[in-house]
Amino acid sequence: MTSTRPYLIRALYEWIEDNHMTPHILVNAELPDVEVPKQHVQEGRIVLNINPAAVRDLRLGNDQIEFNARFGGVARTVRIPILAVLAIYARESGQGMAFSEEQGGGGPPSPSGAPQPDKPPSRPERKPTLKIVK
Repeated sequence: MTSTRPYLIRALYEWIEDNHMTPHILVNAELPDVEVPKQHVQEGRIVLNINPAAVRDLRLGNDQIEFNARFGGVARTVRIPILAVLAIYARESGQGMAFSEEQGGGGPPSPSGAPQPDKPPSRPERKPTLKIVK
């Protein structure tokens, strides 16, 4: 089964745009194949404005997000694997969705109560939090 993450990202992006707000994504910049301007990464994370006024050629694909943008006046191509997207939200309201870093590619779920070898015991669930960077 495919991951729901790219579909949720596209749906929330459209909802944010329809409500005339600014879509931002929070990205784990430490994962492989993440191509972002490293000088803007803080604590392994980067927040990117993906508003059509801020980027060109935005492609919200099933495997990656790709766009062109200027950072400090320098044009860059940004590529982000979908699994590196930790959240998408509206800058103005903070409304959106956060994804856990553990959510994977959408393999079949294990039957309830079945032991999962080679996996650490589950931690108590914490609510995801977003830190708005201005």
